[in-house]
Amino acid sequence: MSYLQLVHNEWDPAAKSSKMKVVYNFGRVDQVDRAGIERLIGSLSRVLGSDAMLPGAGTPGLEFTASRPLGGAYVLNGLWDRLGLAKTLRGLLGSTRRDPVTERVLFALVANRALAPSSKLAATSWVNHDVHLPGLVEVSDDACYRAMDWLLSVEPTLAKDVYHQVADLLNLEVDLLFFDTTSTYFVTEQADEPVWRDRSGRLVHPAPATSPDGTVDRTADGDEEAAAPPEGAVKQAGFRTWGKSKDHRDDLPQVVVGMAVTRDGIPVRCWCWPGNTSDSALIRQVKDDLRDWSLARVVWVADRGFTSAENRRYLQRGAGGYILGEKLRSGTAEADAALARPGRYQEVAGNLRVKEVKISDHERFVVCHNPDAAERDATVRTHLVEHLRGLIAESDKLTDTKRAELRGVISTKPGLNRYLRSTPGGLLRVDAKAIAAEARLDGKYLLRSNDPTLTAEDIAVGYKQLLEVERGWRDMKQILDLRPVHHRLEDRIRAHIILCWLALLLIRIIETTCGDTWTNVRAELQRLHVGTFTGSAGTYQQTTQVTPTQRQILDQLKLAPPPRILDLTPTP
Repeated sequence: MSYLQLVHNEWDPAAKSSKMKVVYNFGRVDQVDRAGIERLIGSLSRVLGSDAMLPGAGTPGLEFTASRPLGGAYVLNGLWDRLGLAKTLRGLLGSTRRDPVTERVLFALVANRALAPSSKLAATSWVNHDVHLPGLVEVSDDACYRAMDWLLSVEPTLAKDVYHQVADLLNLEVDLLFFDTTSTYFVTEQADEPVWRDRSGRLVHPAPATSPDGTVDRTADGDEEAAAPPEGAVKQAGFRTWGKSKDHRDDLPQVVVGMAVTRDGIPVRCWCWPGNTSDSALIRQVKDDLRDWSLARVVWVADRGFTSAENRRYLQRGAGGYILGEKLRSGTAEADAALARPGRYQEVAGNLRVKEVKISDHERFVVCHNPDAAERDATVRTHLVEHLRGLIAESDKLTDTKRAELRGVISTKPGLNRYLRSTPGGLLRVDAKAIAAEARLDGKYLLRSNDPTLTAEDIAVGYKQLLEVERGWRDMKQILDLRPVHHRLEDRIRAHIILCWLALLLIRIIETTCGDTWTNVRAELQRLHVGTFTGSAGTYQQTTQVTPTQRQILDQLKLAPPPRILDLTPTP
C-alpha cells in the first residue's frame, strides 16, 4: 500500500547531512483527492510562472495575503526550547487548571521585549498582526495579564531551572557572581500607600476581622475591618515610592531592581524591591535566594554601596567570598592607609595597573590605577578649576553680602565647591591643597576581598567585569524598554521585570554564542519572513530563502533553518 506525501530535505548541522521531513500527508494513493491536488498544483504553478504546463493552469491563481517577520521569533523560540523554558513552564502548568497556551503567551511577551518592546496592550496587537510566532496565532489582553500573574507565582522555581539549563548549555563555571542594582521610575506623582510585608518582603494581605458570631466586621462605609496582620509582617512603604533615583528622576516614584550575572554577562536572576530600599539592605535576600542553587564556592562582586561591615559578614557565611569596591574619598582608615602605603604597581593590561597593600590580617586590599581614567580625571578637574577661577576672579571687589551669596551658589555645585576655600577675612580662593589631594586619586580605586586564593590581578580583573552588569542595565533600559513601566499593581510590575530578565537572558546567550550585538543579529534575522498565500485550492505559508548570514547565525546557535513550507491546508 502506497501513501502520497509532500516532503523536503532539511540540513542537519550536527549530523552534517540532509534529512527528509514530511510537510503534509495526503493519505493513501488510491484514496487521494486528485482533483484537489491538481487545483493546488495549478495555483502554485502560477506563482512559479509555469502554469501553461499544468492541467490546473486555468484555475484562479493564488493571492498573496500577508507577510510577517519570522526570523527573530524563530531563533528566540528555538533557544527558549533548548533552555528547557517551555518544558519547565508546561510542567508547572500541568499541576494547575490553567490553559496550556499560557506558556506560548509568556514566550510571546518575552519575544516582544526582545524584538519590538511595547506596552502589554500594544504587544497584543503585535502578536496578532505584526509577527509570526511558532504555536501562537493570536492572543488577548486578558490572556497576557493572566499569564503574567501566574509567572510571578512560579518565578523561584523557574529561575533555578533556567540557571542550571544555562550552565549546562554554555558550560559555565560560576566562580564569580556580579551583583548590582538600578532603579526605574513611574510617570505618576503619587506614591503607593503603605502595605504589609512578610520577612522576605513579599506582599501580604491581613484577613478581615470577624465578630464573635463569625460575621465580618465592617465600617460604616461597608469596608471590611482589617484584623491584625500575619505574624512577623511589618507595615512598609508601598512598592512605587520615593527614593534616591539612579536615573536622576528623584521627582518620580520608583522601584529598585537588582540583578546577578556571571563573568560572561549571563543574567542568572533578577529581583525588585520598594523604591526606598537601600543597597545595603538587599544583599541578605539575594544570597539567601541563591542558597539552594547548588553553587560551588562563589565570590560575590559588588560595587561600593555594598561594602558595609554587616554586608561583608553576611557574604562570608558558609565560606563565601567577596570582591567589593571601596570609596577612596570615604576618609576611612582603610582608604587612608591604602593610599599611604608605598609599593610598585604591576601592569595587568594596557589600561590597568594593580598594587596590593597590607593593612589588615583578615582582608586583602588592592589599589587599582587606570592611566586613561587618570588623564580624564585631570582634564575634568582642570576645566572645573578654570571655571571656578572665573567665578571668583572679581569677588574681592564685592560687598560681604554679595560675596556670601556667591559662596552659597558655588556650595550647591559639589564639583566646584571641593576646590573652594575662604580666607579668615572671608575672601574666596582656589584651594591648592584640595587640588593636590584630588590629583593623588586620579584614575585610582580601592578593592577589598576576603579570598586568599585570588591573585591581585584576579581581584582587579574580576571587579572590572562588574561592567557586564552595567551593560545589562543599559540593554534592559535601551533595548528592552524596562522603563518607564506602564503597570500600576505591584505584582504586574514584578512580572514585567521578570519578562525583561528572560528577554535579556536570551539575547545575551545569542550575543555570547554569535560574537555580535543583538541589534545586528536582530536586524539580520528580521529579514527572514513568512508569506501567506490563499487560493481556491487552499492556503499555504512559505518562508523566504535563508541567506548565508542567517544560516551562519542558525548554525552557531545549533538551530535548523525553518522549513520552506510552514503550513499547507487544501480547501476541503
